[in-house]
Formats: sequence, C-alpha cells, structure tokens
Amino acid sequence: MSSDQSGALAGATAPFPGLNAEAGDAAENFVQIVDIVKKFGETAAVKGVNLSVKKGELFALLGSSGCGKSTLLRMLAGLESITSGKILIDGEDLAQLPPYRRPVNMMFQSYALFPHMTVEANVAFGLKQEGVPKSELKDRVQSTLDLVQMGRFAKRKPHQLSGGQQQRVALARSLVKRPKLLLLDEPMSALDKQIRQRTQIELVNILDKVGVTCMMVTHDQEEAMTMADRLAVMSEGEIVQLGTPHEVYEFPNSRFSAEFIGSTNLFDGNVVEDEPDHVFIETPDLPVRLYVSHGITGPLGMPVTISVRPERIALTRKPPEGAYNWGKGVVTNVAYMGGYSLYHVKLDAGKTVIANVTSLALTEIDPPTWGDEVYVRWSASAGVVLTS
Repeated sequence: MSSDQSGALAGATAPFPGLNAEAGDAAENFVQIVDIVKKFGETAAVKGVNLSVKKGELFALLGSSGCGKSTLLRMLAGLESITSGKILIDGEDLAQLPPYRRPVNMMFQSYALFPHMTVEANVAFGLKQEGVPKSELKDRVQSTLDLVQMGRFAKRKPHQLSGGQQQRVALARSLVKRPKLLLLDEPMSALDKQIRQRTQIELVNILDKVGVTCMMVTHDQEEAMTMADRLAVMSEGEIVQLGTPHEVYEFPNSRFSAEFIGSTNLFDGNVVEDEPDHVFIETPDLPVRLYVSHGITGPLGMPVTISVRPERIALTRKPPEGAYNWGKGVVTNVAYMGGYSLYHVKLDAGKTVIANVTSLALTEIDPPTWGDEVYVRWSASAGVVLTS
C-alpha cells in the first residue's frame, strides 16, 4: 500500500508481530500463480495466467463480469479446483491443501456475518474453531477490533451496525487469523458512493499497518486505482496489462486497456513518419497530422490508434498554432461536474471528442456552451500509440 495513504487510523496498533517488515525486504514472489488454467467443461474461464505478487502488496484484479478474476480468486482460496498449473504462497504449493488449511482468508462482498452473534463473537468464531486458548483468543479479538476501530461495538449485533461498520467487522474476522494472504471479493460493492470513497482509504490504512499481502477483485476502476499498489486488467480469462495504476492509465498497451481504464479519445490512422523520439500519423478525423513524442517499431503505412485522455485536451476559441494535434468542431454537450466540466465536441469530420476542462481553465477563457464553435488541441506528449 502506498505510503501517502495515511492518517485515518494513525493511532491503531498492529496485532501481528513480524508482519510490518519494510517493503524492500518483502519477497518479490511471495504469491506465485504459474500457468493457471480453469475449465468448466469445454469452456476455459482462466487461460494460462502467470502472476507474481510481492509480500505486503495490495494487488487488484480488475475486469468486467465473466473475465475470470473471481474464478482466479476462488482458486487461491481453494473454493475452486485447478485444471492445471500451480499456486504457491511463501514457497508452499497449495495444490494438495484444502481451504481450511491454507494460509489464506477471504472477505466476501456480502460480509457473511452471523446475525445472531455479537461483533466480538463473529470475530472470535474462526479462532474457536481452531482451538485457540481463551486467554490468547480474547487478546487477539480485542486488538483486532481496536485496529479497525470497532472495539466499542464489540457487544453489538450486525443489524445494529452501518454498512461500513459491518465491513470492518468482516475485515477483523479475516485478519484475526493472521493469514499470509488476504483475499477481498468486491470489498466496497455493498456501500453507497460517499461511504465507499472514505472507506477505501481507511481499508488501505488498516492493511498497510498490518502488512498483510492482499489480492482484491473488483470491476470498479476507481476503486482499483485508489487502493492498489499494482493491478492486472483481465479480459476473457487472460491478463491483458499489468502495472501500477499510473502505468496502466497513462500508458495503456492496447485499445482494450485504454477504453476499460477511465475514458479516452481514440483516433485511427496510419504511420507516415517514425523516428526514435516521435511518430507522425495521418488520420481522417483531423485536418492536421497527429504527432506523438515517442517512436514505435513498425513499417510506414502501418495502421495504429492514438489514445488521448480527456483531461489532456484543451479547448480554445481561436485556431491553435502548429500543424498537428488539433481539430475544429461544435459543442454538443456540457456536463458541469463541480471541479471540472465535461465537454463533447463534434469535429468537422464527424468524430466526437471528449474534453475534461477544469473550472480554473474555464476562468481563463469565455466558457463555451452548446452550439459554440471551438477548437480542441493537445500536446505531443499527451498521446499514446496503440498497435493492438
């Protein structure tokens, strides 16, 4: 978890000795997924996935419904069998271990709390099943509830708690067993948006203090970008891109990644000049060439797509200077979002470009409105060339 996501739980004490190792000392391959395949009949839900997760890392599997991310998580937990491949945690092969013997705990999106039990009893349940002595059990339960700031609610029942509080109890129940790997299945899906945004940071802070390695499944791009150290974008049972949130967002490696993570403007064209430090592309969407400040490897005439994020596009009322990266059009829609406005501009060639313009930038021009003629423009460093 990133070091700048701190503050909400600064006073909490971690109840897990030995897990707060420095990130630099963490094993690079703490969790290893090797050539994992999962078939349901003749259908392959997961297709030869290879992945390594570092110790202490919060790793997100991101994708739409049916992409294989939840199946992969369930195989780690032992809730689904593996068709072929290996899963290792801290060097231990999990293939022959039943779910209850794996050093793994899973927090489900429904939380699955026992409604007739108190908070305290819910958290203690797993330890009782393992035969942990009463004196140790009490201390571990109390310290874990304190960690998630739920100690004063120990005697309440789940129905007496808010959704965010129930989530903390579910997290405490998962953490109290001191797993080597914590699995989170859509952890924020049961919360409304305002609570979800606050809880994302709080959850990251808790996991950071504990130092537990965590893998999270989500279809929510914002959630993955906010919480994860690294993420993998999945599609049709395969990982299509892996990296930090910044890398995946700023440098998508395919049209699918560019469109799935956030929103983007895509321009199709053909390479007319390719040098180590730049490339020129001709496109029917603009009256000028596209200019991108990085080269590619491919022949002249090669078809490519350029991705330009909406926040990288500026609006002007005057024609831009220069012979690349601009177009003229008419404003067809404006959505005021508070700190910024989202503009839809239909270019002369028929393509609609989306521009995310900050409120500060709008104070520096006469803000355009519906039907106004405007120009869109962006820098050479704003575009990314996609070849697939």
